[in-house]
Amino acid sequence: MSVLPENPVPALPVPSGPIARRYVGKVAFITGAARGQGRAEAVRLAAEGADIIALDLCADIPTTTYSGSTPEDLAETVAQVEKLDRRIVPIQADIRDYEVVESTLKAAVAELGRLDVVIANAGMTSAARVWEIDAEHWRTTLDINLNGAFHTAKAAIPIMIEQGTGGAIVFTSSVAGLVGLPFLGDYVAAKHGVTGLSKTLANELAEYRIRVNTVHPHGVLTGLQMTEIQSFSAQYPLLAPMFMGSLPDGISQAEDIAAAVAWLASDEARHVTGIQLPVDLGRTNR
Repeated sequence: MSVLPENPVPALPVPSGPIARRYVGKVAFITGAARGQGRAEAVRLAAEGADIIALDLCADIPTTTYSGSTPEDLAETVAQVEKLDRRIVPIQADIRDYEVVESTLKAAVAELGRLDVVIANAGMTSAARVWEIDAEHWRTTLDINLNGAFHTAKAAIPIMIEQGTGGAIVFTSSVAGLVGLPFLGDYVAAKHGVTGLSKTLANELAEYRIRVNTVHPHGVLTGLQMTEIQSFSAQYPLLAPMFMGSLPDGISQAEDIAAAVAWLASDEARHVTGIQLPVDLGRTNR
């Protein structure tokens, strides 16, 4: 989810030294990888040595007010990863179609040789008061955000267990997966579901040394502006502060989330599982 920032977003500091190489010899599967957070995660992990499996719908979603990703967006992700001298297998597929996700992931793993990291990032949202959400919007939001996360995990986990070398799964949840943000009832329900799914999987997969965690962004500057939130906040000023963090930046960049995910999925976090990591400008610290 992205909202219009009230304050300028400062540029990320340029690293003073060489970037870490925590993913050399590893393969990461990332959904929603054509743009935004998914692309930033693909580029960050590739810069650290990973080969990438990048899945995206590359089409408009009728229930959203913003344009969907395109094949050209996915091609740009491919170009940025290849510029880092890493291999990438792009997949244009609908995360709601489990059979397609399973078959294309198996083919990509066969091509790249293994699977170590899964980032279930694909998602979407729209805004309305709960009692005004129609059936199509409710089903689409739950199907993409929650069922899509389940399909990602279901397709990837047997591969990782059979491989026998452990690994990491990171689900992109949201502040909406921790608190009851107004005007986003379907999204809140889906992201709370993602958080719960991750907690259960963290317990079930621990014996295989597969760690499972969630990351919880707030507003992220991806170009997908949820202007409906501003409209609702103006109508309901008592609820507007629920969308404000304590840090002055106003909104995060996709690279902020990618940096957090890169740590959480790395061996540096090898004893971290079952947590909910907010990257939310202090929004949940209330």
